[in-house]
Amino acid sequence: MAFLEVKDLHVSIEGKEILKGVSLEVGKGEVVALMGPNGSGKSTLAYTLMGHPRYEVTKGSIFLNGKEITNAEPDDRSKKGLFLSFQYPQEIPGVSVSNFLRTAINSHRGKENPISVPQFHKLLQEKMAMLKMDRKFALRYLNEGFSGGEKKRMEILQMAVLEPAIAVLDETDSGLDIDALRTVAEGVNALKGPEHGVVLITHYQRILNYVVPDKVHIVMDGKIVKSGGKELAMQVEEKGYDWVRPKIDA
Repeated sequence: MAFLEVKDLHVSIEGKEILKGVSLEVGKGEVVALMGPNGSGKSTLAYTLMGHPRYEVTKGSIFLNGKEITNAEPDDRSKKGLFLSFQYPQEIPGVSVSNFLRTAINSHRGKENPISVPQFHKLLQEKMAMLKMDRKFALRYLNEGFSGGEKKRMEILQMAVLEPAIAVLDETDSGLDIDALRTVAEGVNALKGPEHGVVLITHYQRILNYVVPDKVHIVMDGKIVKSGGKELAMQVEEKGYDWVRPKIDA
């Protein structure tokens, strides 16, 4: 059974329809890549999955672990195992990475079962070591003065600490040089497994050289217009999105 299931999803922003009937499934252990040009609706899908109030679902449903979450609040979706890595992470001056992550964990665990300080620091150090991150990183204010690559690694660190069932990564590869891309990809690969699924949203095929998808969907004009395996991403890289576009109009 799919852990995340999207059925005939239609989404509007301020009365303008952006998604026009998207359906997809993501099982635990699967990496599903969504590719498409700018303005195709990929990020709209990501924000809708996480419950952003600006995005209005006018038709269709979203299920997580067999339960409908179409109208659930974002924090409820997060506690149920859904995670979104932002394309443009926000700076939060005055809040350290360490404090932010411990607060996030305790929000999931609840007031009755908070993580102890020693447990948290052990966990954090393990995850940072896995992602090859300097321990001093944990003392910095969240994303303040971070490079693009550091912001993306921070998102992956948050995912590593929370261990979501489904992680939606919205253009995590954008703006990364090859070394940062490899580091982020290694982090994603270290975290994916039989209990974790990934939705990887990207413009380009290059990250898929390091994080191999089980399925690839091409999104254009608010619809999934073609699906396949990794070979589909390679074809798009070689031929461009215009190679797919005529099949919409046929």
